[in-house]
Amino acid sequence: MRLSQCHNFHDFRELARRRLPGPIVNYIDGAAEDETTYRRNTAAFEQVDLLPQVLRGVEEVDLSVEIMGQKLALPFYLSPTALQRLFHHDGERAVAAAAAKYGTMFGVSSLGTVSLEELRRAHSNPQVYQLYFHKDRGLNRAMMQRAKEAGVEVMMLTVDSITGGNRERDKRTGFSIPFRLTLAGMMQFALKPMWGINYVTHEKFSLPQLDEHVDMGGGTMSIGRYFTEMLEPTLNWDDLAEMVEEWGGKFCLKGIIHPDDAVRAAEVGCDAVILSNHGGRQLDGSRAPFDGLAEVLDVAGDKLDVILDSGVQRGTHIVKALAMGAKAVGIGRGYLFPLAAAGQADVERMIGLLKEEVERDMRLMGAASVADLGRDNLRFR
Repeated sequence: MRLSQCHNFHDFRELARRRLPGPIVNYIDGAAEDETTYRRNTAAFEQVDLLPQVLRGVEEVDLSVEIMGQKLALPFYLSPTALQRLFHHDGERAVAAAAAKYGTMFGVSSLGTVSLEELRRAHSNPQVYQLYFHKDRGLNRAMMQRAKEAGVEVMMLTVDSITGGNRERDKRTGFSIPFRLTLAGMMQFALKPMWGINYVTHEKFSLPQLDEHVDMGGGTMSIGRYFTEMLEPTLNWDDLAEMVEEWGGKFCLKGIIHPDDAVRAAEVGCDAVILSNHGGRQLDGSRAPFDGLAEVLDVAGDKLDVILDSGVQRGTHIVKALAMGAKAVGIGRGYLFPLAAAGQADVERMIGLLKEEVERDMRLMGAASVADLGRDNLRFR
């Protein structure tokens, strides 16, 4: 299977599966426990039909949106994800460059593998920094200050990960950083030697946002232990209010589902909330973001920007979220599989295909811009 044969999410996923060792693919693809939420995140879109309007004379389609004061050429962006240079040696460099080519936003994780500063110097398109709240409050302040000095536009606090999810696929293979592979996991690496060759012949793996503060690569700290031991389970609204004030710029809260939490986020000064369940990787059985989108919009949509991620695989999914009232949509696995399969070229192909889908879908909907979409274009079954 070649890059030119990839036309959608499932094709990229299959290409990554063929090229990468099983533990790496399963880390990207896996979710918590029975993975019911992972499946529901996408299935939720199937419960709503699009209601197109014809004879609208749509000549050109404007896909641009504005979120948190940032202007994007596309109504979707590349969400921050961890450990990207494990999947491909270029990691965030490839993702940031692809996002810049298409004029959309990208994010860098606390567990990112390329520094904030390098990416900010290389690209001028909007960049967000995704922060996990650590028990060490001084570390949280230091990381925010570093992001501010680097010129990052938006601070994104993830709040659905105060402890690690029960990701059983990783337990079966022994996936961790550093590797603690089971025999079955080692066999899968042996069957796909090119990944190992690329891993050892390129720049040494590191976590530049954390290496000064946490021993992640020296043999003491696994990803699971990082979430369980390093993050602050008592994180509360007062902590959030302090962070918003200290940051002093655009601030969004990622990982909410409950509408009351969206209202409270607006009250403490957040500019946006991202409806997300971490792609089903945290609490299995939690509500799908698209299922909860209308309820959140109805109580908080006039107070802050409401964004959605988790489960988005198609242009029609994006159009449905926009028609419901979301300001934009975040993509995670949708670009990680292409990254893992073929690096920047594949990420660019994915963005281009998704852009074409959204543009085509909007034209068929009779919508010349995102503003032309509304709930009258949707019908629940």
